[in-house]
Amino acid sequence: MEYLEGKDKFIQSWGTLGSNWGINRTMAQIHALLLITPESLNAEQIRDELQISMGNANMNLRALIDWGLVYKELKTGERKDFFVAEKDMLEIVKKIIQQRKKKELEPLTKVIDELSEVQAHDQQSAEFVKVMNEIKLFSGKTDTLLDRISKSDGNWLFGTFLGLIK
Repeated sequence: MEYLEGKDKFIQSWGTLGSNWGINRTMAQIHALLLITPESLNAEQIRDELQISMGNANMNLRALIDWGLVYKELKTGERKDFFVAEKDMLEIVKKIIQQRKKKELEPLTKVIDELSEVQAHDQQSAEFVKVMNEIKLFSGKTDTLLDRISKSDGNWLFGTFLGLIK
């Protein structure tokens, strides 16, 4: 396989994978392009490379910056903004976990906290309260685990992961 074919396949695959971790395909493709590009790129270069609109490039770059996956880089003598991706895979995983936790787990936890206050007066409401408490317990443990992962170093994370798959 030639470099350009491999590059395109990686960008397309990363774009598809992005929807599994909560971002849109174009956002993930921009991240993939910046991840494999040794030098920073400006929005026009990204637009041209991925054949997307300038508005789409800018909107997704802002979102990637919000996620902490992409950073602006200043170049002397240039008026345009240039962008570079976080290249440390452990940091990328941590940032994705933090964002998913913020967008998915924290809102769920808030709702479950409210719902676990329901008073049980009969069999149906008792079952409801039981399930809410089980979800609350599980989401609390998940929250603790995700916090540990996002604050861990690579050795702990990979050691724990390897221990789970043995």
